[in-house]
Amino acid sequence: MAQSFTRQFSRNIGTSDTRILTTTSTDAVIGIRLSNTTTSTINVDFSIVNGGSRFYLIKNAPIVSGGSLELIDGGSKFIVENNDFLEAKSDTASSLDCWLSYIAQVGT
Repeated sequence: MAQSFTRQFSRNIGTSDTRILTTTSTDAVIGIRLSNTTTSTINVDFSIVNGGSRFYLIKNAPIVSGGSLELIDGGSKFIVENNDFLEAKSDTASSLDCWLSYIAQVGT
């Protein structure tokens, strides 16, 4: 099966965990950018939920007004498997945009 580069995104994320991606295969996440869309500093979480357990890639990280946070850089990547959930949350309502890039179906 061919691998394909793809992306998921979500706008105006607020104070509840917001699912960015539910995996349906073994995928390689190659980019996550979190952007503050407000006029104040926000604090953000980004996590992977696997089998009911939550694993944080980052927790309570500040992003200044108009700024962004790149969670994967320098050629880094990580693998997620079928039925993993990637979620983002902010401490401020409607304040966070998320863009996620990944390679689908790397485990064929």
